[in-house]
Amino acid sequence: MDVARPVLVGAALVGALAVGPWLARTAARLAARDHRAVTTARAIGVVTGLVAAGLAGALLLGGPRPATVALAWAAGAAVVLAAVDLAAHRLPDRVLLPAVVVCGTALFVDAVVLGTWLPLARAAAAAAALVVVPGVLRLVAPSALGFGDVKLLGLIGLVLGWFGGGVVLAGIFLGLLVGALASVALVVVGRATWRSAVPFGPPLLVGAVLALLVGGAPPA
Repeated sequence: MDVARPVLVGAALVGALAVGPWLARTAARLAARDHRAVTTARAIGVVTGLVAAGLAGALLLGGPRPATVALAWAAGAAVVLAAVDLAAHRLPDRVLLPAVVVCGTALFVDAVVLGTWLPLARAAAAAAALVVVPGVLRLVAPSALGFGDVKLLGLIGLVLGWFGGGVVLAGIFLGLLVGALASVALVVVGRATWRSAVPFGPPLLVGAVLALLVGGAPPA
């Protein structure tokens, strides 16, 4: 039996128990734009469980290397961003921008330590492409997506681009697919109409996670 794997999962669980309740309260406060806002025990449980899964995935996928910090931070940020977007249709800069800085720094340190300069360049190029192209779309058709979605795509491009161009394309495709299926499902069950505004952030994040599960392999 591989001892390292249970140890990493245990570490992820401990980390999630430590930060999960705080992240749940942070998401509630950001969604309400009120530092006094409170959350429920159920929300704390859901957020903590998702953070545990995200941290476990980051540790198992990345292993003991600087880039794993980027994956772990992105996992925690993704849970908060998804919660806020579902509740308030916003992707706050207070979560997005620090995530970009931390992930970029961690990937840069990984390149310095392990020589992963090509994956770093690929990640930067993917991030830039996923900001510029959707940014132009946002300017041409403001109703298509928000600036928060554009910045989220940049973060997704940074993380997925480190793994490869194919992972980026898969993540975007799967995100769009999940978003389309979720919209249809909401219409079918009567929770939305074809004109309803549906948060775009959570499907993009789910697509990114699925792409990593299918094709994520850290550069040597």
